[in-house]
Amino acid sequence: MSDGRAEGAEEGGEDQRWLVVDGRRWRRQDPRLPADVAERLLSHLGRGRSGVRTARRAGEDPAPWRRRVDLAKHGLGERGTPWWEQDEQARQERWTRALAALEALDRFEVAD
Repeated sequence: MSDGRAEGAEEGGEDQRWLVVDGRRWRRQDPRLPADVAERLLSHLGRGRSGVRTARRAGEDPAPWRRRVDLAKHGLGERGTPWWEQDEQARQERWTRALAALEALDRFEVAD
């Protein structure tokens, strides 16, 4: 089923790789992420951002929460090697490793 884009257009030009907000350029997430994987990574990203805010307000160290944000952003392809420079296997390994690390953090938090 077509979404109206030409084959490979999601990885085409610079405008497909970057999002500009207030003059600042941000890398877009990998368009080949499976929907369920993207949803899980975005959930971890949201929890991490919330944790950073909460820790700052409480005067606590936000580093553990920043680690969660960093892992989620790497998994999404927003940090690290640009997704358009990776082959399929490297892309899948990237998000698989990130999810495994994030889920390990969850297990550690539950054990506390």
